[in-house]
Amino acid sequence: MAVSVFDLFSIGIGPSSSHTVGPMRAALTFAEGLRGDGLLDSVARVRVELFGSLGATGHGHGSDKAVLLGLEGERPEDVDTDSVARRVAGIRESGTLTVLGVRPVAFAEDRGGGDGDLVMHRRRALPLHPNGMVFRAWDPAGVELAERTYYSVGGGFVLTEDSAGGPVISADTTPVPFPFRTAAELLAHCERHDLTIAQVMLRNEMVWRTEAEVRAGLLRIWQVMRDSVARGCARDGVLPGGLKVPRRAKSLHAKLVAEDGVGDPLYVMDWVSLFALAVNEENASGGRIVTAPTNGAAGIIPAVLHYYTRFLPDPTDDGVLEFLLTAAAIGVVLKETGSISGAEVGCQGEVGSACAMAAAGLTAVLGGSVAQVENAAEIGLEHHLGLTCDPVGGLVQIPCIERNAVGSTKAINASRMALRGDGTHVVHLDKVIKTMRETGADMHTKYKETARGGLALNVIEC
Repeated sequence: MAVSVFDLFSIGIGPSSSHTVGPMRAALTFAEGLRGDGLLDSVARVRVELFGSLGATGHGHGSDKAVLLGLEGERPEDVDTDSVARRVAGIRESGTLTVLGVRPVAFAEDRGGGDGDLVMHRRRALPLHPNGMVFRAWDPAGVELAERTYYSVGGGFVLTEDSAGGPVISADTTPVPFPFRTAAELLAHCERHDLTIAQVMLRNEMVWRTEAEVRAGLLRIWQVMRDSVARGCARDGVLPGGLKVPRRAKSLHAKLVAEDGVGDPLYVMDWVSLFALAVNEENASGGRIVTAPTNGAAGIIPAVLHYYTRFLPDPTDDGVLEFLLTAAAIGVVLKETGSISGAEVGCQGEVGSACAMAAAGLTAVLGGSVAQVENAAEIGLEHHLGLTCDPVGGLVQIPCIERNAVGSTKAINASRMALRGDGTHVVHLDKVIKTMRETGADMHTKYKETARGGLALNVIEC
């Protein structure tokens, strides 16, 4: 299956691509399936069960809200983020959910007995992936109309389950001129056809869209990234949830603006940290962000792109496009042969992947060779191997927000190390991705987005 740059960079809603964006898309898909099968007018009850990591940390990630809005017909890229709390409160107060905005049904969330219409199983999991969901619908006589199982596999991607019991996704069989799954295949195309990584990705993208459409779409993605930084730098207060984490981006922004940075060689890096903090505070508050490639790691690529456009000489829109296309190509390899799901492999698959993608993009716009780009991605990912996903309280706040700031500076460091070399290195990206996958398989479930181990456990105990 060919993966588009717009699959990896999609406009969505916080706080989680796998726990918020994915469930909303799954709920919408189920509701639209009822309509497509001519069953919508017969629906009297809908029931949703969330399993595994979704059940364990779904409340903190807004999975419950996402499911309700998705059933009502909302899309992550379009939903009015400022209206979410009011909309969800209205459903809960009235006890009525309107499927696709046209079919009202009684809807009562589970109160702990497991017999409600939205149930989160904290200790049960489906066999094929940690982020499993089962949707059912019945008619007024109690006859089941439909049952569907979905898996949210990271980055907002949702897979269905076929009749044989395996997870499948509707593959786009459109042939692309330069198919690749591994970094070795990607680099071979570049060498054989004398193309950059961005050019390979663009040629593939143009089987679906014109070059002008790709350009416009990516510049829109960049605008949403900039908007999320601007909003994050303008808002203060505390983040939602029980941790009462204060927003820091606004006060940090004010301090950096008041300073001139003279005599501080790392002043620019403080700005990079600010950009990442701003995005991830917006994400944690349920705001509009770009999955890049996930929500939990959404601040790294915008932060490094801001570094390019704000602090490096002669930035251009063409440079932004080259950055995003290069990063996306690395993201394709990560998704196809590794994982970008924290619930599957821990945070090495989220922050580690985003760091690798950002390091590659920056290296490309700074004139690095194809080998140097791959080296930068390898460095960025290698030094996140084994990173657990242990959100305190099940919220995408601690350690997630600061982790993006650190990942952003590591991406810049990885790029600089690669550019100081000639592209020759012992450990290649494909080997590191394989290691990430194997490490994730060995990692105990409690360290994979369940909030039942690591920092999540120790902070609560303190």
